[in-house]
Amino acid sequence: MDQAVRSEQAGSRFGRLAGNIVRQSRALSSDYLLLAVLDARSAAIRFAWLLAGGVVAAILLVTAWLALVAGGIVWILGTGASWLTALSIAALLNIVGAAALGFWMRGTFQEPPFAATLRQLRGDEAPEEDHS
Repeated sequence: MDQAVRSEQAGSRFGRLAGNIVRQSRALSSDYLLLAVLDARSAAIRFAWLLAGGVVAAILLVTAWLALVAGGIVWILGTGASWLTALSIAALLNIVGAAALGFWMRGTFQEPPFAATLRQLRGDEAPEEDHS
């Protein structure tokens, strides 16, 4: 009979131990989940501030560019050119600059986003890079 009581006590201790482990692992995973949520929230807020700062910087750059274009137009008008000529030159320079930027962007983005990850998932080999 003494053996049965000891076996029952050992079983109940094991049950309590298993219950404690389950409760503590739930609490630990809950803490990690809360930390991840708070970290994601903080990252989203910082991203929003960075995005707002980028928008303000872009507005300032556009304003500065417009001031430079207007100054160029005034300078061209000061040389005796007509309004049509001055505005045409400014428009042509803007179009040439936009085209150059477009060609640069096209060359930069020849590879699709996450190409390396997709190659890894498919098991493909990396393409040879031209470093010239």
